[in-house]
Amino acid sequence: MKLGIILQSNKPEHVWNTFRLGIAALKANHHVEIFLMNEGSELDSIPDGEHFDISKRIAEYKELKGTIFACGTCLEIRGKKETAMCPISTMSDLLNMVESSDKVLVFG
Repeated sequence: MKLGIILQSNKPEHVWNTFRLGIAALKANHHVEIFLMNEGSELDSIPDGEHFDISKRIAEYKELKGTIFACGTCLEIRGKKETAMCPISTMSDLLNMVESSDKVLVFG
């Protein structure tokens, strides 16, 4: 199955659970793409907390070959630039993810 996940939140628990699901799906041999929108595009500045080891989850997700896209306009609004964690993408990329996914989930 191909799973598309849209992450619209910068709340640590939302981010943590998004990546936990992505990791579980990748370990079950599914294809996963996460598209960061709105506050989700702040992913690279969300700190780890007492209960949420976000950086560890992101690293594991990437090691398992999960894909991350980030809305270029959302990054620009926040004065952010493309990073290895948040590559710039477009609405056409999001549309492609939605069209090619078997399931699409939205967190946030």
